[in-house]
Amino acid sequence: MQSSAIRAQFIQFFQQKGHQHQIAAPIVNKEDPSLLFVNAGMNPFKDIILGYQPIQTARVVSAQPCLRVSGKHNDLEVVGVDGYHHTLFEMLGNWSFGDYFKEAAIQWAWELLTEVYQLPKERLYVTTFAGDPEDNLPEDKETAAIWRNYLPPTHILPFAKKDNFWEMGTQGPCGPCSEIHIDIRPEATRQSIAAAQLVNQENPQVLEVWNLVFMQYNRKNSGKLVELPHKHIDTGMGLERLAMVLQGKMATYDTDIFTPLIQAIEKISGKAYADSTATAAAMRVIADHLRAVAFAIADGALPAATKVGYVVRRILRRAIRYGYSYLAIEEPFIYQLVAPLVAQMGDAYPNLRVQQTTIEEIIQTEEKAFLKTLAAGLQRLHYLNPQGTLAGKVAFELYDSYGFPLDLTKLIAKEKNLILDEAGFEVALQAQQARSQQDAAVTYGDWHQLQPGVTTRFVGYDQLTATTSIVQWRSLTDKRGKRYQLVLAVTPFYPAGGGQVADKGSIHCGTESIAVLDVQKEHGLLIHTVDRLPDPIEGTLAACVDEPSRKETAANHTATHLLQAALRALLGKQLSQKGSLVTASALRFDFTHVAKLTAAQIEAIEAMVNAKIRANIPCLEQRDLPLETAKARGAQALFGEKYAAEVRVITFDEKFSMELCGGTHVKTTGEIGFFKIIRETAIGSGIRRIEALTARNAAEFVNQELTKLVTLSTLLRQPKDIVKVVERLLHEKKQLEKQCQAYETHIIQQVTQQLSVEVEQVGDAYLLIQTVILPHLDALRQVAFQFKARYKKIFIVLATELSHKAQLLILRSEALAATCNAHLLMQSIAPLIEGKGGGQPFVATAGGSNPAAIPVALQMARQLFLDASLAT
Repeated sequence: MQSSAIRAQFIQFFQQKGHQHQIAAPIVNKEDPSLLFVNAGMNPFKDIILGYQPIQTARVVSAQPCLRVSGKHNDLEVVGVDGYHHTLFEMLGNWSFGDYFKEAAIQWAWELLTEVYQLPKERLYVTTFAGDPEDNLPEDKETAAIWRNYLPPTHILPFAKKDNFWEMGTQGPCGPCSEIHIDIRPEATRQSIAAAQLVNQENPQVLEVWNLVFMQYNRKNSGKLVELPHKHIDTGMGLERLAMVLQGKMATYDTDIFTPLIQAIEKISGKAYADSTATAAAMRVIADHLRAVAFAIADGALPAATKVGYVVRRILRRAIRYGYSYLAIEEPFIYQLVAPLVAQMGDAYPNLRVQQTTIEEIIQTEEKAFLKTLAAGLQRLHYLNPQGTLAGKVAFELYDSYGFPLDLTKLIAKEKNLILDEAGFEVALQAQQARSQQDAAVTYGDWHQLQPGVTTRFVGYDQLTATTSIVQWRSLTDKRGKRYQLVLAVTPFYPAGGGQVADKGSIHCGTESIAVLDVQKEHGLLIHTVDRLPDPIEGTLAACVDEPSRKETAANHTATHLLQAALRALLGKQLSQKGSLVTASALRFDFTHVAKLTAAQIEAIEAMVNAKIRANIPCLEQRDLPLETAKARGAQALFGEKYAAEVRVITFDEKFSMELCGGTHVKTTGEIGFFKIIRETAIGSGIRRIEALTARNAAEFVNQELTKLVTLSTLLRQPKDIVKVVERLLHEKKQLEKQCQAYETHIIQQVTQQLSVEVEQVGDAYLLIQTVILPHLDALRQVAFQFKARYKKIFIVLATELSHKAQLLILRSEALAATCNAHLLMQSIAPLIEGKGGGQPFVATAGGSNPAAIPVALQMARQLFLDASLAT
């Protein structure tokens, strides 16, 4: 049975049981700060499970891509090593929100596995929760009793908290679980040892296929367990493992999910999957990591140096390294695997197909950049020329500055017969991590409930002030100190989201005014950060948004909508948004486009947006519109965003701009006043960025530019055509630079010729120590390197005076003894010219404030060279 059919059958089965099919959420988790990625099928339903959102659909079924690369659920290091772990995998799941519980969940799981998928009953084993004294949790005897209706007692195994109490992290929803395992060993092997002894023992042929979680608790920040408002069912079954079982394979990588990718890798590399264990592992890693990176990029996570982007970049570089080290692929190739991935999964996940070109371009750019970094890192290692041991600090430099994974450095060290100081590397790594954790560490207190059951009502679209009260509050502590977070019963404050920054403003309690530092949306809650609590904390408050800041932000947000519409009108409907930032002072918009915009294109975009501003188009706002209705009308949705069943649509001329949007906007486009693009740049392959200003900020920018132009015109005596004058001056400057360069070359040749007679022989080496007159330090270098090229063994010390400063240079041939260390010798003589200097063993420079001491410094350099030569 093909994986597509397995997925479809699962969804269809639970639809027949009254479940509503839920489209997969983006794997980039934007509304939960405790998780970077969706790592379990239940993540999109977390707010419902915790009671933060009302239950609208009691039964749900879905196929949800999940990414596990960090935290409690982290499978990265074992990917490729065995045949069934992955970074990205599809989780098939069915949910009950306050509806059916253990009995129905178990009954339907058994029916699906044994009657629909026809798995052999005698090969199935289940585990149940054995209880936990630390959390004062009893043994789950109810689940075991239900399973006895389907399996003999020898196939029902109790396990402790580690295996049978599911938690999404250090805090959040959790509960006892019952895992379903299957024995896929050959018949002869099954006779030698009972499968019951191999359950939960990491045996690749007695493995878990489905986990039924009975969500009953919420783990608080303090570690305490509290009952959830309702009991829920959360099940998760990996499609990859299920396909392996149903297709009779011994590894998920041998199923139809991965074979097209592995065959493509074989074709590119010229190697066979079956060549060796190392080759097979490399191909598994590359195929797995490509899936993770492609899904992440499709959902809006671009490779970057921090947070979500860093994880994407790390996974991709890991795949590149496996291709480089084990398959001898030294050119970009992973981007070529996107096409077979889309062919395999594009029907189930259309976003992959829509974003295919963008994904390919971004991956190819990252590959090119890292392969250059690999080359640069290897050159750096060669230049350091370690002997015997590769120091931990060097390995860390390669990791930190060049992106070398430690295992790549190990491989290089082995090839060079070097011993890698892994302990030193770990010390440096831990020191960096400690610094990062100290900078980023945030400690939250538990929520204090003041009004249980009260939910926040957002009124910010219609009013900027509201009479309100605190529903709950908690403290937080980070490097900035202690602050507080409040959830208000009514709030006009717009939280950060959709690229728009949070509102500014204050909370008033009597005569006291408390600044609102930030507003974020988490788990459906609007959380206001303040530096102190109001007194009294349970009193009536006035929440007030800063009106000028809100208006300027709204103007920039509306301008962003007009900008996107203009870009699509002028550059094509294939253009899509890849990110934005809207503040009170400016706007930023990232979009897919392969080429730099021309001046004419930028001018046309500005003209179109400003025409819409002058037209004073009213904002048509539609709230609570069904998502599918909005999309059918042509409303633009942002890839990677999670939308509710009912959405808000903002329209400025239905034929021009209609978008799904939760942000704040002006009532008419005329309120924007004026729009001006100030910068257009590339931020990645196929991704461009426009930065722009509106209203007062745009006018100020134009006035500043005009002032510069007037000043320039005055300096040039107000020519009729200032552009032609500047072009002429630049041409003249270029010609003068050529003449200067020719003159400098002549001077260097003259000095070199004059110095030729000053070279003296000392033993089997040559010595050149002289003061010269040259225009700059680089000329000093050029002269020295000309002599180095002429003599196999030469020691050179040159000095010159530049701008009343002394400049020294020491250069030695590699053939000279190591005792003639340029860096050490320069450190000895630099103080004589009242300066500092240093460099590398073969070349060093110094600058000082006492040029009168140059003769003394040169004499000392001569003596040090002679002493070093005699020492050998």
